[in-house]
Amino acid sequence: MSADVLIYLHGFNSSPESFKATKTRNFLATYYPDIELVMPQIALTPMAAWQQLDALLAQYKGRNIAFIGSSLGGFLATLLSNKYGGKAVLVNPAVRPSQLIDILIGDYTNPYTGVSHAVTQAHGDELHQLQFEQVAVPKNYWVLLQQGDETLDYRQALSCYQGSRITVEPLGDHSFVGFERYLNAIVEFLFKNRR
Repeated sequence: MSADVLIYLHGFNSSPESFKATKTRNFLATYYPDIELVMPQIALTPMAAWQQLDALLAQYKGRNIAFIGSSLGGFLATLLSNKYGGKAVLVNPAVRPSQLIDILIGDYTNPYTGVSHAVTQAHGDELHQLQFEQVAVPKNYWVLLQQGDETLDYRQALSCYQGSRITVEPLGDHSFVGFERYLNAIVEFLFKNRR
């Protein structure tokens, strides 16, 4: 059993079968098979997602845990890193997702799972309850941002994660174009001081 565990947290209406998740899975299988990769399909409501992930983390006590979180997964990764420690790489992370609820309310079908669900104001209330005020250990984070993100304002993350390692690229989009270029550096950042 590996001492190192990487937990990948996908974004809103996404899945462990997303492009970035698949690239991460394939990279680790090829170059770092000793790292245990955990990619949960995150529950559909914020509080259920938090309870699911909080319970998941309890299974890995005593292990070297690190996170990759994309978009809403970046928000959740921050909550988990704040509570449990461990480094996190955040890809175009949502900083205050409750503020976006008005434009997200509606019906959705997950393009990967085919599951339909609705976003309501109650989900915004749950996100507000979960909101962190600051990051506990800024040096534990590496934040990857692209200025062309059409969903989130990258400047919110710049402000929130001051003191963290931050990479800002011009152009790009919310998916973070060329994410795979960073995978080796990501693994080194997350685990190099633990090996």
